[in-house]
Amino acid sequence: MSDFSRLNNLLEQLKQNAAQLDRRRGEHHQPLFDEVLFHCHGKLLTPCVQEAQSTLTTILREQEAGKLTQPRAEYLTERLLAQISAIQRELSTQAIRKSEPKHSSYYRKPISDLYQELAQHQEWERRLMEMVRDKQYALDSAPAFQKQVAQTALLTVEQRLKRCQDAKAKIEKQITYREKNQ
Repeated sequence: MSDFSRLNNLLEQLKQNAAQLDRRRGEHHQPLFDEVLFHCHGKLLTPCVQEAQSTLTTILREQEAGKLTQPRAEYLTERLLAQISAIQRELSTQAIRKSEPKHSSYYRKPISDLYQELAQHQEWERRLMEMVRDKQYALDSAPAFQKQVAQTALLTVEQRLKRCQDAKAKIEKQITYREKNQ
């Protein structure tokens, strides 16, 4: 168990270093890692560390429940070690990233355009929230044979709302970054 607690301590340290780096440099213009290694498509390092912590939690949970087969243990362990080494590599190559050319759209879009995009996303979010309420009502009042269709419709709108909120948050981050670094 000491190996797992050492991994846990290492991940906690990586999380602190990642948070410092994210605060200093902001969001990268493209995902930092391959989507096979990190499903979160992280443009910041902290979500990647959280995903690695989640991989460790999965190993421990499945081991405790007695469901961790040998092939699954090997797969998850290899994945976790690959995630950790990728994060460590990213942290150690900060100087190289600094000199990397920024994506042109990173600088080009006027802040007024960002505010317009934000307003548009806020309006879409409001409409989607209304649609979620409508779909929830339709589900609650649907007869049994239509519940499945109503459930699917609700789920679809909830997913659209989530994507809209994620995009809105990204625009807000860009605005905050631009205002801080003018």
